[in-house]
Amino acid sequence: MQGLTSIDAADSKTALYQQICEQLQELLGNETNPIANAANTAALLFHQIPDVNWVGFYLADGDELVLGPFQGKPACVRIAFGKGVCGTAAAEQRTVVVSDVNQFPGHIACDTASRSEIVVPLLNWGRLLGVLDIDSASLNRFDEDDREGIESIASVFLASQMTDDLPDLSEEAAEG
Repeated sequence: MQGLTSIDAADSKTALYQQICEQLQELLGNETNPIANAANTAALLFHQIPDVNWVGFYLADGDELVLGPFQGKPACVRIAFGKGVCGTAAAEQRTVVVSDVNQFPGHIACDTASRSEIVVPLLNWGRLLGVLDIDSASLNRFDEDDREGIESIASVFLASQMTDDLPDLSEEAAEG
């Protein structure tokens, strides 16, 4: 693996996220282990996305999310589906962007410094694997460009996972 290059924060958000996606693809390479890839993804995002104070994964386990690899202060270990921003994104299987976490009903304050948050569900053929959670100490930190960029990053991460258990959607399987 080659060394990662720093990204110019003056670039547009679209360019920033495109560069992060390219670096992430290189970083993950042919590795398929989900823990290793989640750890490297969290580290890359924590160091490359400006103005964030926590980046990490919560992994689906039954009807709750369990803390996975992350960068930042210690975090809540378990979050029930439907609770807080992460649990809401998991239950509704949609990205949730919160401009002010103090205004989000049921927000779970793991780090009181966090003011805004974005959570992207990680879906594999409709099955929830977990969520990618990113917090900022700034209000209104995340917008539509961030949503699109972080969803693209989540897609790169998901593409790195083993696909042995995916359904065969080939024409041959459909005919047989």
